[in-house]
Amino acid sequence: MTEQQKIHPVVDVEAPAPTVPLVPPGSATSEKGSPVQHRLPQRTIPVIHTRPPKKRSCCCKCICWTISLIVLLLIILGATVGILYLAFRPKLPKYSIDSLRISDLRLNFDMTLYAKFDVKITANNPNKKIGIYYEQGGRLSVWYTNSKLCQGSLPKFYQGHQNITKLDVVLTGQTEAGSTLMSALQEQQQTGQIPLDLKVDAPVAIKLGKLKMRKVRILGDCKLVVDSLSANNIISIKASNCKFRLTL
Repeated sequence: MTEQQKIHPVVDVEAPAPTVPLVPPGSATSEKGSPVQHRLPQRTIPVIHTRPPKKRSCCCKCICWTISLIVLLLIILGATVGILYLAFRPKLPKYSIDSLRISDLRLNFDMTLYAKFDVKITANNPNKKIGIYYEQGGRLSVWYTNSKLCQGSLPKFYQGHQNITKLDVVLTGQTEAGSTLMSALQEQQQTGQIPLDLKVDAPVAIKLGKLKMRKVRILGDCKLVVDSLSANNIISIKASNCKFRLTL
């Protein structure tokens, strides 16, 4: 019986050894044979952008500083006015109408009414430490209802402390529609009570000690009631109510 031959595989010593693939698992190769790696999805981290500081804070500071400065100036001004008031004790000057005389009151050929009044005024400065400069441009006028009969200029002078000054002012003027106005005055004269309005507008400068302040205006309104408007006669003033105020 023939022996069965066993065939053993022959190992080729010169055959190259199996190589380990260079491409890591989970990757693929491109057409050129280079490995293409599949990147794992990355986790995105939100980035918080900090806003630059607004200019509002700077504006608020400027407004606060401005308001504080204004308040401080008002406090200083109020304190200064209070100190001056306590030091000088200012009082308004007093005025009175001593007499009113009509030198002329007649109709012209052009039917305008011509009037000439002589007014005597007493100006009293009761202040102990305040002088008054009466500047140029002061006016005194006499009105009947809404018609100005005449006006004149106040003199320029200085009135010292606690001084009483007598003023003689001549007023002249011409009024349109004189015939109508004359008739109204004659009718009113029959009643023995003629209302007249004497207005004062005087620019003055106050002197505090040796300091001369800025100009202000003394505005006055005297409601008079006289008995007659006869020319060349001294008129009796039956009633007089005068109010004065200072204005810038």
